[in-house]
Amino acid sequence: DSLRWSDNFCYRQTTLSSSCDGGKVLVYPMDGSHWLNMKILVEALHSRGHQITVLRTSTSWYVSEFSPHYTSITVVQEQPQILESHASVTSFMKRSLESRQYEGSLWAFFEFYSNNFNMVRENHEAVVKVINSIFENKTLIRELNETGYDLFLTDPTFPAGVILAHYFKLPLVLNVRMLFSGDAQFEIAPSPLSYVPAMFSHYTDKMDFFQRINNVIYHGMLVYMHYYIAIPPYQPICDRYLGEVSITSITQEADLWLIRVDFTLEFPRPTMPNVVYIGGFQCKPSKPLPPDFEDFLESSGEHGVIIMTLGTLLGDLGPDKSEIIASAFASLPQKVVWRHVGKRPVSLGNNTMLVEWLPQNDILGHPKTKVFITHGGTNGLYEAIYQGVPVLGIPLIFDQYDNMVRMRARGVAEIVEVTTLDAESFTSALKNILNPEKAYKQNMLKLSQLYHDKPIKPLDSAVFWLEYVMRHKGAAHLRTESYKLPWYAYYCVDVMAVFVAFGLVITALFWVSCRCCIRCLMRTKKPKQE
Repeated sequence: DSLRWSDNFCYRQTTLSSSCDGGKVLVYPMDGSHWLNMKILVEALHSRGHQITVLRTSTSWYVSEFSPHYTSITVVQEQPQILESHASVTSFMKRSLESRQYEGSLWAFFEFYSNNFNMVRENHEAVVKVINSIFENKTLIRELNETGYDLFLTDPTFPAGVILAHYFKLPLVLNVRMLFSGDAQFEIAPSPLSYVPAMFSHYTDKMDFFQRINNVIYHGMLVYMHYYIAIPPYQPICDRYLGEVSITSITQEADLWLIRVDFTLEFPRPTMPNVVYIGGFQCKPSKPLPPDFEDFLESSGEHGVIIMTLGTLLGDLGPDKSEIIASAFASLPQKVVWRHVGKRPVSLGNNTMLVEWLPQNDILGHPKTKVFITHGGTNGLYEAIYQGVPVLGIPLIFDQYDNMVRMRARGVAEIVEVTTLDAESFTSALKNILNPEKAYKQNMLKLSQLYHDKPIKPLDSAVFWLEYVMRHKGAAHLRTESYKLPWYAYYCVDVMAVFVAFGLVITALFWVSCRCCIRCLMRTKKPKQE
């Protein structure tokens, strides 16, 4: 069915092929690779009889309007967000890499954050327009309100879903990895900067004194971005439709946080009862490969195969870097499967298969696969851990470098810097990983064993807790009330101030008493001397 209201809004509803028993779930996803994660949850909920409605934009890149698993509502968006445009992401990546060429300088530091601030501001301003168009459509708001949803599921990277959930007073579950204020866990759990690295710090949980100083600075930049770049565009909407609340407070009052990390990769840190870790929940056993891939992999003999892909948003590093990589591959005895969407490199060897698409998980699970070359996205890294394949990382943007630092700390990966990439360093890193004496493969198999050794699969855990929130109409008993406290109460600054004041009063009284006693002694002693 297709209905249209107003010039700024389009509402399309596609019906499921059959009615389902179960709860009603309203989903507001984020596009790109984030949707690939959300889609798995949507399909899992649908398979258990729940009715799913997905709010999507007209410029959506991955979220399909028609699906057998959900009903879609399409909101018109005049221009795509940066993260919904391949050209915009490529441009953002180019500026980020330019600043990394001068890493260590003050100019590079501010240029890097300036680029991120501009990207964040533009994306959030675009999302604000979408939310306004939803609220201005009274017919849609009335229908969503009357449907009687049992749960709101959203990715809070952009808080449109958080705002709508609060407006409709629905139990809220967040499917999240990172926020634009950094790691999502910083938003809800205590995060001591002495051993919890901030995003973009590239540190592990073992930091020396100067690294801890830098970690505080990196965290401070993210706090600034959160409160002065990301949050302000939404405050007028909150004031108009939600009352005296902030985006931070209504995000922190979510009933459940499904966080896409696992402690086989993540560093140990404090957490909360309403946090469920589902890192790698998209992973699954490999399936047989298509004949052309299978024949190519089997032809590699004892040397095996290297797989390279840079994810859904980025498939090309440009002709210069591509030529360097192609020439490095040509010098290796291994066969290579390379997902590449740019111009075919002139130096490409006969051992390299160039493809625009590849079954990543199925190739990773093939016994011939020796190394996985990736940009460091969490989806690919967890698939590598699941299948036990060591990694060579070429981190580009966002949290990718931090992800690769965690892999390197586990002894299962090496990192090559894309801005200084040359054939010699690239080949050397690959040979190190392929060398059995370096133990990359053994370490990864151990890590994979740890990942698999758990009482319940991450996807089953996610579905259980989603249904738990539906059954109990929320999970307030798992949620800390700390988000309601002002900062000075949260950190007990007011309590410490009282203690300090009390101590000062006692000290002052003691000092005054001592002076009085001394004066009295001096007065009584003087007449006796006379």
